[in-house]
Amino acid sequence: MATEPINMELAGKCVNEFGGAIGMPQLCGEWFGNQIFWLVVALVAIYFILSRVALPRIGSVLAERQGTITNDIAAAEDLKVKATQAEAAYDKALIDARAEAQRIVAVAKADIQADLDKAIAKADAEIAAKTSESEKAIAEIRAGALKNVEEVAKDTALAIVEAMGSSADAKTVAAAVDAQMKG
Repeated sequence: MATEPINMELAGKCVNEFGGAIGMPQLCGEWFGNQIFWLVVALVAIYFILSRVALPRIGSVLAERQGTITNDIAAAEDLKVKATQAEAAYDKALIDARAEAQRIVAVAKADIQADLDKAIAKADAEIAAKTSESEKAIAEIRAGALKNVEEVAKDTALAIVEAMGSSADAKTVAAAVDAQMKG
């Protein structure tokens, strides 16, 4: 290929004789019209692509997110209300259970106290019966002991009188011992 000289009148001041740009082409004043045209075309194309494709997708994603957030907030509010109701029901059930437990404890205490009172009354009756039996036995023993003491006293007095060398009949010794015992 042969190097052909460039028509400088057509190329303008921004191109050297070999077709290369002098300096930065975007700063060449003669090319501003062409650059502005393509800038407008590019901006219009970007605007239509963004407005017809990208922005509707972004808008739908934002609307979907907003709907999800709104639904989640509503669901959270419903769950909060349900949790509050469940907590109130739990507190009521807990209070009722405590009251029922107190009632059961009171009934159990009353039953135990009644059984205890019955057992104490039965034990007291048994103790009273045994006490009266013991008192009777003690009275019998005392009566028997007094009789035995009289007999021993009579036998001892008779033995002492005989040991002293006298003789006494059993009736006289018995009368003397009875008189002494009566006081």
